[in-house]
Amino acid sequence: MGRLTTHVLDTANGCPGEGIHIKLYALKSDGMTLLREAVTNNDGRVDAPLLEGADFAKGEYLLEFAAGDYFRARGTGLSDPAFLDVVPIRFGVADAGAHYHVPLLISPFGYSTYRGS
Repeated sequence: MGRLTTHVLDTANGCPGEGIHIKLYALKSDGMTLLREAVTNNDGRVDAPLLEGADFAKGEYLLEFAAGDYFRARGTGLSDPAFLDVVPIRFGVADAGAHYHVPLLISPFGYSTYRGS
């Protein structure tokens, strides 16, 4: 059964990204549809897959991570406006029967992602 998962690692502070608000959208030719909202737990993960089974389909998706809010809550001094506030990751799913894991490694001034396992 296919599923979509994510987690966040705070590379600036060397810890999981706890309490980060995430939005997941499906992207279509006529716009985007909000599918789910979640908040990361104390391990920087979402407690359940963002999508799975019949809800997880081939197509294009967008994850938005509220990184600026996370760093502000930690007391990190950010510029106004913050260099990174909402971090978007746009990705495609070619095989809805597979596990797609989309991690985010974040700091106030940079981020990276990859297809994890």
